[in-house]
Amino acid sequence: MASRTSHTHESAQQLKEDLHHLTQTIEELVNATADDSRSNIKELRERAEKRLRDTRDRLEARGERLYGETRDTLTHQADACDRYVHDNPWTSIGIGAAMGVVIGMLIGRR
Repeated sequence: MASRTSHTHESAQQLKEDLHHLTQTIEELVNATADDSRSNIKELRERAEKRLRDTRDRLEARGERLYGETRDTLTHQADACDRYVHDNPWTSIGIGAAMGVVIGMLIGRR
């Protein structure tokens, strides 16, 4: 669990750095357009486009990785729950009945 938290922190830090670099490049581009020197604008525009592509690619990769990790975790938890119910059917029935009573009492209080 600690490694997952560390990994999430590193991903967030990398995202923060990517967005900072992208913002910095866009600010340079905006400042250069006020100067109106054509060669400078072209160079900054190319850098901004490259950073934008790189940032988008990283974000897509992180999103896909996060989706995969979440899917795997949920599948693992659902399998564990299914095994528990099959291994302990009477306990599962008792837990379900107790939850039903508690929910019924909460709804009945309204």
